[in-house]
Amino acid sequence: MEIVTIEPFLAYYQKIRERTLKVIACIPPDKIEWTYQNGKFTLGDLIRHLACIERFMYAENAQFLPSRYQGCGREYAEGYENVLNFFNQMHQESLEIFRKLSPEDLQRKTFTPASSQIALWKWLRAMTEHEIHHRGQIYLYLGILQVPTPPLYGLTAEQVQTLSLLND
Repeated sequence: MEIVTIEPFLAYYQKIRERTLKVIACIPPDKIEWTYQNGKFTLGDLIRHLACIERFMYAENAQFLPSRYQGCGREYAEGYENVLNFFNQMHQESLEIFRKLSPEDLQRKTFTPASSQIALWKWLRAMTEHEIHHRGQIYLYLGILQVPTPPLYGLTAEQVQTLSLLND
């Protein structure tokens, strides 16, 4: 998918964000700082990471500025409601920046934190992949906790298999 204008991309990105929010809504508030192993991201860290990396790396790079990402610790937000509010606030700030991008901006090269140059539209596409990756981690964490989660696109794998067998 090549991104030539920003609005269709933002509509697509909003759908990705809605699916992420559905999974986040499944997190029991008392498990927001749970992790499967000391030293690994907690559920709250994953949410704060998505918020901070979107705003302080991707949105900064979209302005052709260097990354300002400084981690995703509890100093940004603590407690389920505060973490969710922070997540939404950072997203709104990022969207304000992304909405200003012209078709010419999308074709320009920006620098990644590793000093690689990449067309901005490709960097924004990577942002969606990054969110999907961490959403998968949240699904996994919730699975370990035996917390029910919504199917990604309306059906579970088992339901697809059952329906497929009916079509044989």
